[in-house]
Order: sequence, then C-alpha cells, then structure tokens
Amino acid sequence: MISNLVVSNSSILIHLSRIGKLLLLKEIFGRIIIPKAVYEECTFENKAGSKEIKSSEWIEVREIKDQNFKKVLRMLLDDGEAEAIVLALETKANLMDEAEVRRIAKSLGLKVAGTIGILLKAKKMGLIKSLKKNIEMLRENGFWISNDLVYKVLREAGEI
Repeated sequence: MISNLVVSNSSILIHLSRIGKLLLLKEIFGRIIIPKAVYEECTFENKAGSKEIKSSEWIEVREIKDQNFKKVLRMLLDDGEAEAIVLALETKANLMDEAEVRRIAKSLGLKVAGTIGILLKAKKMGLIKSLKKNIEMLRENGFWISNDLVYKVLREAGEI
C-alpha cells in the first residue's frame, strides 16, 4: 500500500465503480480524500458506486478553504474538478483525475494519475490479473481510450 495522501475527482470513482473495482483505491492508497462537490457528484441520483462511497470509511469528504481560487478554476472546470485541485493543493496531496484536468493540475505542480494509471498500478502490485480485461470492461461502460494508449499500457504491464 502506498502512503501518499491522494485526492480524487468523481470520474475515477465512477469509472472504477462501473467495473466493480472501486476497492482497488483502498488497496492501493489505504484512504483517499474527496471534496464535497465530488461527493455530491458521485452520490447524486444513485450513480455507480454511490452506496459504496456513502458507506465507505476509507473515503474522507473534506470542505475546501480557498473559495476564491475555486472561483478562478470554475472558469475552466466544473465544481468537482475545481474543488479537487484546490483540495489537493491545500493538503499537498496527489490528484487522481482524467485527461481534461491534467494540464491545469500539472501546471500547478500536482502529480496526477487517471483511471488507466490506477489500473496499471494495480496490475503491477498484483491486485488485478488482467489489465486488458479491465480496460475492455471500462470501454463497455462508456470509457473512451485510444487504441494507441491501450497498446502502450498493455506493453508496460507485460500483457503484450
């Protein structure tokens, strides 16, 4: 288990929940923190994983402090993405998010990992047997990933 503090956006929680792999986050990180806006996005109208997120002891919901910086980020991002970046900066944590937010987060000095990066880490740690199978399940549930990236990560995982 990695001991770094990690903040998550809703996309990773929802994608991993759709394929029944939400608990990989607990196995890899021990616990994660999410801002209130992400909690609301994930638990609104019984989205995938909402029950698990609501009852989970390893997911901690926190309020952000810097509302002004959130307002600046809201010009480019939605509430959950903006709050996740602010919370990661406030807690000096790593950020889990998808590609659209990475450029902004990296420019602010944050380390960022997405759903595929988490699955690759889980494969390397022996927590899942097949990265390819998990990517196929993600695709079946509406997750888009280029064939080139699939080839690259499967090669890195030793599955090609």
